Amino acid sequence: MKRIARLIYRAIALLAIAPQAHAANIESAITLKQPGNNPCRYVLRQNGNKLQSDATLPIDIHIDERQEGSDRMISVSFKAERRVYFSFEASLATGFKTDDSEFFLPGFWYHRNLRSPQSAPSFHTSKSWNFREDRLSTPLTSAFDAQKGKGVSVLRVVDGSAECLTAHTGGDVILSGSTSIGFLGFDNERGNARLTFGFPYMETPKRYIRKLTLAQPIRTFLRLDAGQERTVTWRVHQVEASNYGDFVARTWQYAFDTMNPKLLENSMSPYEIKRQLTNYFRQSFVDKYPLKYNSGITLETATCKPCPEIQLGFCGRVLLNAFNELEYGERNGDKSLAKMGKDIFDSWLANGFTPRGWLIDWRDYAQKTPERYVHSIRQQSEGIYAVLHYLNYEKQKGRKHKEWERRTKSILDNLVRLQKPDGHFARKYDDNGHDIDASGGSTPSATSTLVMGYKYFGDKRYLSAAKRTVDYVAREIISKSDYFSSTLDANCEDKEAAIASVTATYYLAMVSKGKERAKYTDLCKRATYFAMTWYYTWDVPFAQGQMLGDLGFKSRGWGNVSVENNHIDVFVFELPHIAQWIAKQTGEPRFERMVDVMRSSMSQLMPTPKRLCGVAVPGYYPEVVQHTTWDYGHNGKGFYNTIFAPGWTVASLWEMYSPERTVNFLK
Repeated sequence: MKRIARLIYRAIALLAIAPQAHAANIESAITLKQPGNNPCRYVLRQNGNKLQSDATLPIDIHIDERQEGSDRMISVSFKAERRVYFSFEASLATGFKTDDSEFFLPGFWYHRNLRSPQSAPSFHTSKSWNFREDRLSTPLTSAFDAQKGKGVSVLRVVDGSAECLTAHTGGDVILSGSTSIGFLGFDNERGNARLTFGFPYMETPKRYIRKLTLAQPIRTFLRLDAGQERTVTWRVHQVEASNYGDFVARTWQYAFDTMNPKLLENSMSPYEIKRQLTNYFRQSFVDKYPLKYNSGITLETATCKPCPEIQLGFCGRVLLNAFNELEYGERNGDKSLAKMGKDIFDSWLANGFTPRGWLIDWRDYAQKTPERYVHSIRQQSEGIYAVLHYLNYEKQKGRKHKEWERRTKSILDNLVRLQKPDGHFARKYDDNGHDIDASGGSTPSATSTLVMGYKYFGDKRYLSAAKRTVDYVAREIISKSDYFSSTLDANCEDKEAAIASVTATYYLAMVSKGKERAKYTDLCKRATYFAMTWYYTWDVPFAQGQMLGDLGFKSRGWGNVSVENNHIDVFVFELPHIAQWIAKQTGEPRFERMVDVMRSSMSQLMPTPKRLCGVAVPGYYPEVVQHTTWDYGHNGKGFYNTIFAPGWTVASLWEMYSPERTVNFLK
């Protein structure tokens, strides 16, 4: 009886938050265009199962609404009486006031995108937006009312994969062929939140074409010949949630279950993947400057020729790659590879420190101007992370490095002194430790380094500082669901900020016990949901002639970068093995299943001698994978930018396929 009562209660609750049973809360319109003429827009009204206009239209439009479980299914069918070019749009009333609402479009829109400026999609520019579906890691738009504790989403039912090239990228555009891409968004023009959806795609009030660049809107028209029919379906879903973070987690769970991404068949084993990546180590090694390094940033995809620019962490990950090649070389009897790694560490010990004892974040040997040291907490942390792995490995081999230990401990001591009273670290600072960018969004990048310092040196000050960072992260980032400012080239909502919070809380959980461990585990789970929302649960379509489509590339498992950088990449590092761990600790199997998809998918573009995947040299894994109509100024959808940074892509994949590394260090 108790179970029946619970089911009845749940049914009543769902009815209470559901929209009206039929189309009363849906507004729709169709726009028709004749080639060479201006388009005409017709407001539609429902008459039985038909959508009709006051004018006689050369197209029949039928709407079918049905219940599928707790979801409301909306299918709209279009059948042409004669050749037409159409664009359909609809909006769903949520019952929420705009002022009370937050929005979530996976991998592209969080809260109101207010971390981003007016030159990127955000509420700063407009309160109403429509986006083509391939911008989104799941083709879903949603709104949440925190006061009511209710959320509504509209999910496009993916019904095929087709894309075509267009003659124009803005204005009213007749498509040159078939597409499966529609649009999703939200409309707040009347003070009430409406979720928008339609087909084929349009983007309003602006298109986002490259970093911090908005352009004129676009509306596309699909051709239907006489007697031809097309049906498009959307799912309407409702949830109850205690806060925005809970809403995002529940919506991602629903989206993952509904999309149900499958593993890709992968012919490469982790060993073979690493073997291919070692060619990057061999070909990129530069030893003609005081600092030796693997050239990993600002390379041309057409040549992969090494350049004189070095970056400690972030894009270059110089010391982490040095450790990878040293470890791999010794394990596999490759003395030349091991020597490269050792030579890089030796050169950084001799020449890689600033007057105040910090690691050099960046250097360009082509520049003749005096160096001005600017440090980021992320790069310093990534550098020391690599050094501690190196020292731990060397200690196990019976090799001692007292000077490296002294300098490393000095940086850790400096970090403790640099930490703010509330536990956060400034995002950027000068060599004297004075703030350049006081933002605290990059704080969790320091946590793992401090925990590792505690494990290696046994200094409890580092553990105490790490705990204070997570106190800040829990209070200012996770509790507010505001993951921002972890990447160095954008101060906005981004994937790497969520991953940094996942990593930080995991490291503390691994060195804690009892209630404290449970606290960090719970924080880790909450952050993992946000991190996972950035990763694609579906395969966006490409047109013939777009290289990625011609290669048969599948986007599932890849992650969008940030609100301001709308391309996909393989940034994962430690996330997969942490997500697997949290899945087992908290009983969330979706994390483990998504990790399996990621591992099966992210090696797709491995450049090999027989299949270079658009990169000049085998092993140089591509970086800026442009999966939608956005670019860094070159090539656009289906291609890479002309400049890329394989240093971090190689390091990320290497870490994904080395799941035992962190666990062994923290034992």
